[in-house]
Amino acid sequence: MSVKIRFLPDDVVVVAEVGEPLLEVASRAGVEIPTGCLMGSCHACEVEIDGGAIICSCITAVPPGKTQMTVNLNFDPIW
Repeated sequence: MSVKIRFLPDDVVVVAEVGEPLLEVASRAGVEIPTGCLMGSCHACEVEIDGGAIICSCITAVPPGKTQMTVNLNFDPIW
């Protein structure tokens, strides 16, 4: 199943498949999400999903049951 993902604040839209790693989707869209440990421990890759939940994008895949989602790049530029 395909999911339309909108990356903010640059309003970049890409189509992804359920289960596809979020970091890979961002990379394919030309969107850079900073990373550190790639295991979810350091929280460098935190993003906000659909205006609510904060997740570590390095350990998160595109979830089932949605046709679209918004990823707001909420990260510390000093990291």
